[in-house]
Formats: sequence, structure tokens, C-alpha cells
Amino acid sequence: MAGIGCRIVRQTPLRLLWKFVWNFGFRSWQTMRRFERASGKGRKFFPAFVMISVNEACNLTCNGCWVSAGGKKMLTARQLDGIISASKAEGSRFFGILGGEPLLYKGLLDVLARHSDCYFQLFTNGILLNDDVAQQLRKLGNVTPLVSSLHGLQACKKAGLIFGVAACVNQTNFDEAVSRQYIERVAGEGAAYLWYYIYRPVGAHPHPEVALTAQQIRQLRQFLVEQRCDAPLAVIDTYWDADGVAMCPGATGMSHHVSPSGALEFCPPMQMACEQVGEAGTDVVTLFKESQLMADLRVRIAEQGRGCILMENPQLLARLLKEHGATDSTSRQTVMEEYTRMRTVPGHDMGAAAIPEKSTPYRWLKRHYFFGFGAYG
Repeated sequence: MAGIGCRIVRQTPLRLLWKFVWNFGFRSWQTMRRFERASGKGRKFFPAFVMISVNEACNLTCNGCWVSAGGKKMLTARQLDGIISASKAEGSRFFGILGGEPLLYKGLLDVLARHSDCYFQLFTNGILLNDDVAQQLRKLGNVTPLVSSLHGLQACKKAGLIFGVAACVNQTNFDEAVSRQYIERVAGEGAAYLWYYIYRPVGAHPHPEVALTAQQIRQLRQFLVEQRCDAPLAVIDTYWDADGVAMCPGATGMSHHVSPSGALEFCPPMQMACEQVGEAGTDVVTLFKESQLMADLRVRIAEQGRGCILMENPQLLARLLKEHGATDSTSRQTVMEEYTRMRTVPGHDMGAAAIPEKSTPYRWLKRHYFFGFGAYG
């Protein structure tokens, strides 16, 4: 971890480092402590981290993507600004900005510029992340691009940004992505972190045949644990706690999602909802706190296991959504049909075979910074 820090300090301007340390590091720590206190006392709480998909539009059509191809739904700039402002008032200052492709959203950086006291993770395929965009992000100083291809990495490095690469692992890329060579390649491009995702067969074209097997998921977990001991960048996942016990950010209430239509969703690929933000977006706090659907999903999903319900029990999910009268929040309007057709695939809950973290810094971070609270207790 010390080597990673030295490399980031060498390649990142001081102002960007300060934004990262203060806005993301310290303020996110404060947010998690506040969230733990509220959830631990059984009070209604607001998610610690809010994921916001600003649009459905994208310049790619990837297999397994849950976003509606050709969809035109998008938040207004007023709604986006209102959601961020209201979330800040609740102490939540870290946001995931997703799409579609968020760099296709006109005026996005203008909105983010109005919230210099927050930190944003920009989920982008990187194709539009050229030198001009990278320099705009450098000027903002409070955005970390998370790139899902190798496009745009040189522009990020040239601008001195703190950025990461997302690796969505399935059977077709398992050997390449789950390797030390891939980690070193990404680090060589200047990335500060590599975020591993397990492929989820969702959307209009789910392709469950390329979902990981249970053995591959265990291999992935073992690989992450070992690489964290000496990898030249931070190796990230949000699937397991410090003891290797599976967890779901949505089931803990730690993170929920606002869709391009303004719908409040349990997580980004769960595209059905009962609540929707208004024109100003500032009612997001009340809606999240009062949502019976969210509350019931947190309880029922935690009861059925610690993995991903979309993968491990999509039929139960469909029943729960029907019970609450949830509606499709997408342009394609076929989500419930997709869920009823989905077949069970292995999830990340390994039960008694859990693999604990070996790296002392990662154990500390997971216990005290993100996943240390009794989410399922």
C-alpha cells in the first residue's frame, strides 16, 4: 500500500490529492460513522453513498449491460443538482455517476463543479475521455474516472488524475483479467486502482452462459486476497468484508441508486421501483427514508442470503417486486419479463468456505472504513 501511495503522490497534483484525501477520505469516513450510528439504532437512514445514473444514452452496446439500448431517459440538470444538494444535507458526499455513458450528458461537469465539497466516481467506457475532458476533470479536482476499457487512460495520466480501471470478469476474459500480468499492465497505464466486478447476466441480452462458475468465483476471491499483499495499485471489490463473508451494499442500506428516469432503485441493475423524485430532485431524502419497498428488500434479501439476489434467486426478487407493485423504470419496459426468465447462476456467497483478507491495511480499511458494521445483524 505504501508503494501505491508514493506513486500516486508523484503523478498527482497537490490540489487533486487534497480533494481526494479530504472530500473522499475524511468526509466519507464521517459519512460511514453517521450511517453506522443511524442503522445500528434502528433509525430511518439515508444511504451513505448514492449512485446516480444520469442518462440511458451510450456509444456502445455491450452484452450483459442492463441499460436500455437507444434509451432516451435522462435526469434534468435541476434534478441532478437537487439530488446531490439534498444528499449533502444528510451528510452523503460521495456519488457514483453512471449512465449509459455519462460523458454524453450535456452539462454534467457544470453540475459537478457546483459541488466542490463532494467527491464523484465517474463510471465511463473512456472513449470520450480525451485530453480536453481530462483537463476539465483536473480543473474540478473532485472526480475520479473509473474506466471500463483502456481508452482514455493516457489522457487521465497526462492530466494527473486519480483514476481506476473496472474489470467485469466473466468466463471469456477470466484468464486474462484474473492475472498478475493484467494488474501490472493497468498499473503501468497509471491507474491508482483496479475494481473487479463479477459479471451479472441481466438486461435484454443477459448471456448467462458466460457467468462465472462457483469455482471461478472462489478463484477470483483467492486471487484478490493474494494480490492485495503486494499489488502495484489498489485492488478493489465490494463483495466481501474483511473476513471474506459475502455482503450486498444494497442489503446493508449503505448504497442505493437513482435511475435516469428519477426512479429510486435498490441497486443499478435492479430496474424497478415504487418511488420517483420530483422536478427539483430534493425529495430524494424523504423518498429513500420512507420507501417501504427499499426497507422490505433490505430485510428479505438479507434473510435469503448474503450474495446477489439477481444471480442467486431472481424468482424471489420478481415476487417481491410484484408484491409492492413496482414498475419498470426503463425505456424498454421489459424488465419484469427478463427477471422471470432469468436462471439461477452462482453468486459470491461462499458460506463456510469464506476466505479472509491477508493484507493488514485492507483488513483495517474494510473493518473501519466501509464494511465493519453489522449489516445483517
